[in-house]
Amino acid sequence: MVATRAERQSPAMKLRNLDYWIPTAIFSLGMVGGGLANLSQSPEVVANLGRLGYPPLLGSILGAWKLAGVVALLAPGLVRLKEWAYAGYFFLLTGAFVSHVAADDPAGQTMPSVVLLTFLLISWARRPAQRVLGELKLPGTATHSAPATARAAG
Repeated sequence: MVATRAERQSPAMKLRNLDYWIPTAIFSLGMVGGGLANLSQSPEVVANLGRLGYPPLLGSILGAWKLAGVVALLAPGLVRLKEWAYAGYFFLLTGAFVSHVAADDPAGQTMPSVVLLTFLLISWARRPAQRVLGELKLPGTATHSAPATARAAG
């Protein structure tokens, strides 16, 4: 009998995969829900955008990009596109947080962006080597390098 890939993985590697997939799944569910809500142009979405000073059309644009980003994050390969999705979500969520703070919204309305940003950052930090683009070089630290196959896939 041939062992499956999951059976060949060490317990540490399985835990590392869970460390990546659980926050990624939670984040993706949040983005799918938010994206569908934005695309629906429901009265609540339009009212919230208006209260924050944004036009209703922005909801449709954000909704489409949220859903496209989830596809990029979850699809195999597409390493460069994943990096763009992570960056786009970072800008989206920090912008949402600042918008809610600027509108003097209560913490209950600002916290979803903080919670989602936390899951996003955990997902980004824990992504497997084949989902990493190139090398991360920080001053005074060792170089973290992705396998050549991951770099070539991007």
